Amino acid sequence: MIGMVLAAGAGRRLRPYTDSLPKALVPVDGDTTILDITLSNFAAVGLRDVVVVVGYAAEAVQQRQQRLEARHGVSLTLVHNDKAEIWNNAYSLWLARAHFRHGVLMVNGDTVHPVSVENSLLAARGPAILLALDTDKPLADEEMKVQVDGDARLTRITKLMDPATAYGEYIGANVIEAAAADELADCLEATFERDPDLYYEDGFQELVDRGGVVGTAPIGEKVPWVEVDNHADLAKAREIACRY
Repeated sequence: MIGMVLAAGAGRRLRPYTDSLPKALVPVDGDTTILDITLSNFAAVGLRDVVVVVGYAAEAVQQRQQRLEARHGVSLTLVHNDKAEIWNNAYSLWLARAHFRHGVLMVNGDTVHPVSVENSLLAARGPAILLALDTDKPLADEEMKVQVDGDARLTRITKLMDPATAYGEYIGANVIEAAAADELADCLEATFERDPDLYYEDGFQELVDRGGVVGTAPIGEKVPWVEVDNHADLAKAREIACRY
């Protein structure tokens, strides 16, 4: 199994920090960036080979590649998304489809969380795809919400859901086993061909709609994490990153 980070997005709501940097390289604790935290987590659970999907400001990641590798003891492979500024991330994840065949633990490049999330996912391995969920946090309109069946298997995933009907929030971390690679790639392709503005989570929904199984794993109560979309999120990330 290898690590994977989706870090291709422009992060316009975080300007001026993202005028020349992808969100993943925005500092959250001194010179420690969001990507540093992710790579540190991967190294801590033994994932030393990491694929990073880059796009917007990709040269910033390329320039820091050797330093990141030396700092965290990892080897990085960069996959370039040439449509990062015009298409959504279903296409980003599809571009890395060849690497699914190794099995991956994948993290969004704007998610700040402790290594306990990776440990929870790896401990719950079994389903071909496994999503990390926060089932403790109060939900609103912006979150990627999920519903599950009696076996905690995904039935629906979307932001467009009444928060009161949701089981929890998908936090942007998952395991994709090698056995799921081909089917997921096909679902992702169908998703962005239907609408290039769709999320990779819509690809998970496509897979479920076809009869596939996507499992879920709660991350536990009161785990400090945040998806960094705007300046308020960044402030929260800076409050919690120093605790890791």
